Amino acid sequence: MIQLGEKQTLVIAKIVEFGVYLAEPGKEDVRVLLPGRQVPPEAKLGDEIEVFVYKDSEDRIISTVREPKLKMGEVQVLTVVSVQKIGAFLDWGLEKDLFLPYKEQAGKVKEGDQVLVRLYIDKSKRLCASMQELHEVLRTDSPYQVSDMVKGRVYELSDNFGAFVAVDDCYSALIPHHEDHSFLQIGSLVEARVTGVKPDGKLDLTMRQKAYKQIDQDAMQVLELLEEYGGVLPFNDKASPETIMREVKMSKNAFKRAVGHLYKERKVEITEKSIRRL
Repeated sequence: MIQLGEKQTLVIAKIVEFGVYLAEPGKEDVRVLLPGRQVPPEAKLGDEIEVFVYKDSEDRIISTVREPKLKMGEVQVLTVVSVQKIGAFLDWGLEKDLFLPYKEQAGKVKEGDQVLVRLYIDKSKRLCASMQELHEVLRTDSPYQVSDMVKGRVYELSDNFGAFVAVDDCYSALIPHHEDHSFLQIGSLVEARVTGVKPDGKLDLTMRQKAYKQIDQDAMQVLELLEEYGGVLPFNDKASPETIMREVKMSKNAFKRAVGHLYKERKVEITEKSIRRL
């Protein structure tokens, strides 16, 4: 069966003045055109040609020997070439730009933006791009291990789960919700450290340094917050994780380590309901 959005090897079933019609071997009743300018010289009936199948500007199924930047089952970073009333259009290496509907955008895009997308077939049987549900096609066979440093692109933000990241623009990863990700946006490029590899191959990441390196920075952040509060925080290290994340932008464990560090240095005192700078 001839498949939209995929590369496949077909045979020449008919030669016409404006190109050749291709079909699967033994299924010559279903054909797709390969325009004449892309037909190899001296091509003849029965020859095999590897092509990519899509739809032209008039929504007719057509094939090409050109290599698209994106195929079904993949994710790729594509450039926005224009934004229209109906959505955006992306350069994917073919004559007809790829349509990115507004409803499939994870955030407002503009001309020149680099966006991470997957390919799908819409209700009208057209190939379109989507910035949504990339986890369905991101790979889970990364070569990375715990403590490795990686680079990735944020593709989804969730209050419940955290920041979803495509490492190397292809591997599935997550910065958990208990880490501050309020400063991240869709498309943000991040450098992070692998903290875990799940049984299914997905990665857990952190943008924080290892605890013994991070503690001085966290302690300074607590001192700066104390200054904003006039020297007294109206909660201590026993406060809820939600309160600490909202006020301090760090996990409860990180906050406890930072406060404990400051306490040992006699820079703060911890009371039953507050933390006071000395």
